[in-house]
Amino acid sequence: MTSLLVIIVLVLLAVALWQLTKIFDLTQVGSKSDDSQIATDNDNNIQGYLMFGFLAFIYIFTIYGLLKWGDLPLHTPASEHGGTVDNLMNITWVLIFTVQAITQVLLHYFAFKYRGNKEKKALYFADNNKLEAVWSVIPAVVLAGLILYGLYAWTNIMFIDDEEDTVVIELYAQQFKWTARYAGADQVLGKANVRLIDGVNSVGVDLADKNAQDDFLATEIHIPKGKKVHFKMRSQDVLHSAYMPHFRAQMNCVPGMVTEFAFTPIYTTSEYRELPFMVEKVARINDLRSKKSTELVAKGGTALDPYTFDYLLLCNKICGASHYNMQMKVVVDSPEDYKKWLSDKVALVKEYKASKETPAAEGASGSDSLNVAKEPAAVKVAMK
Repeated sequence: MTSLLVIIVLVLLAVALWQLTKIFDLTQVGSKSDDSQIATDNDNNIQGYLMFGFLAFIYIFTIYGLLKWGDLPLHTPASEHGGTVDNLMNITWVLIFTVQAITQVLLHYFAFKYRGNKEKKALYFADNNKLEAVWSVIPAVVLAGLILYGLYAWTNIMFIDDEEDTVVIELYAQQFKWTARYAGADQVLGKANVRLIDGVNSVGVDLADKNAQDDFLATEIHIPKGKKVHFKMRSQDVLHSAYMPHFRAQMNCVPGMVTEFAFTPIYTTSEYRELPFMVEKVARINDLRSKKSTELVAKGGTALDPYTFDYLLLCNKICGASHYNMQMKVVVDSPEDYKKWLSDKVALVKEYKASKETPAAEGASGSDSLNVAKEPAAVKVAMK
């Protein structure tokens, strides 16, 4: 209803402005005005200076943006291939800024220098083979270099050796949460199908599959430093995207198919927290949160908790109303701490069996205090 009212107001405002324009035109009847629609030298001068003004605006705003927000982009990559991704990105940015600076300066300068003038006549020529060769060959060579380097980087990043010792983890996406399934000691994930989702088996693992006998689920991703982690991704409902920015990793999760990505983490969570830039960033964030907390408390609200850095798995596709909240904590452990974390994990098969046995056991223990007439009801609960 509110949206409809806003639209109506905007339409009425547009009509009012149009009517005001018509009234203004009527007030000019009988006055001398130049309505020939032909630009004069004064018009051309104004347009030329406006072009220079717009050029100044572009570069002033660009420089201001770099100074104001230049420290916000991601800093040190936390994976082996992250440096390659950052190099490719930096080369691209340098080329874009260089080309943009040259072309925009020339565009606005020539628009000013060769602005219309009654005393001048424009030079016309049909073609210039040399000029066309220059502006075709140079971009082609530069783009070919970028594409070849990009393909080289992509091939190295996406290559996964099946014989290599890796940690295999499935990322299961659904609106609006992630579930991680570890392949267990055999490092082979069991088969899965959405039709098999049942209770604690929330990702539809085929529990009869021999490779699924040691698979287990986790609500927090733990991975070891220095060992390649092979992620396999599925989606239960719509298109999602598994995005781990600090590892420079992103891959779409597509319903009906399995996608994959692999990387080797090079900093544990605690090590990354101690990097100088991160210490400074966390301190700055907590300073802002402290000021905000003071305002909230003064208004009778609750103070904000201090911020602590953690790696995160995010969804990078707008997948619905709670897309913003679809995230999962990623912890990079030392190899020793990772083994400790694995030590108490229970296989999904055992969890599923226990979940099916528990209701029956509860029904049996409860039947001792029930009379015979109530026994069928207990049986129905156990069956459910």
